[in-house]
Amino acid sequence: MERLPISEFITFLPASAWDATRHFYEQLLGLPCVLEQVDCCIYQVAGAGYLGFCRREATPQPAERVILTLVSEAVDAWYAHLLSHGVEITKPPTYNERYQIYHLFARDPNGYLIEIQRFEDPRWNASSE
Repeated sequence: MERLPISEFITFLPASAWDATRHFYEQLLGLPCVLEQVDCCIYQVAGAGYLGFCRREATPQPAERVILTLVSEAVDAWYAHLLSHGVEITKPPTYNERYQIYHLFARDPNGYLIEIQRFEDPRWNASSE
């Protein structure tokens, strides 16, 4: 089957801690809100990849089973930045031999895990595709 075109990607998640969520993604991570809807905000993460949060009374439980991974060469700099803003770090920067990544885990205001990782696997070349 010929692959049909897909131009963008958005993951939507419920957010019960609305103001803290806005602060975390806009101020701490520096993601621009590219579209504000009635009770949702869509953030541009990279290129045509987006993350949307919608104000809801509850987040899925357990929220820690959701992992939002941001790929960056600057894992250690992100670690220092998040620490300096009091973000809960659940795992400091570590090399994971199994997946050949260098990564950290933090928690957002809704309990979602944020992974910031750098690929060490020489086969990973998604940024040049």
